[in-house]
Amino acid sequence: QVQLVESGGGLVQAGGSLRLSCVASGSIFRINRMAWYRQGPGKQRELVARIDYGGGTDYADSVKGRFTISRNNAKNTVYLQMNSLLPEDTAVYYCWAVVFSDYWGQGTQVTVSA
Repeated sequence: QVQLVESGGGLVQAGGSLRLSCVASGSIFRINRMAWYRQGPGKQRELVARIDYGGGTDYADSVKGRFTISRNNAKNTVYLQMNSLLPEDTAVYYCWAVVFSDYWGQGTQVTVSA
């Protein structure tokens, strides 16, 4: 079993920044891919950014140039640096990881006020 624990969410004004962290623990040999998803009010869960073991990244068009995903493989941790936040970034942000199976964190709330 693998557990994912997110932290770093909160309330911020538009234009501000937040940094999310997600630490994986449990039966881990290697985490091939990690990602951040989000689910806004009344919306479906969507991919925000993902990163593979070697550092290759993909981003949703809506966050390109504003968000940066990174990871520390030695610490089994993935980060999401969010800059120039917009009210439409308000959502619950979920960490996701693949270790033979898919695992999800419990989510952390990000609220951006206008």
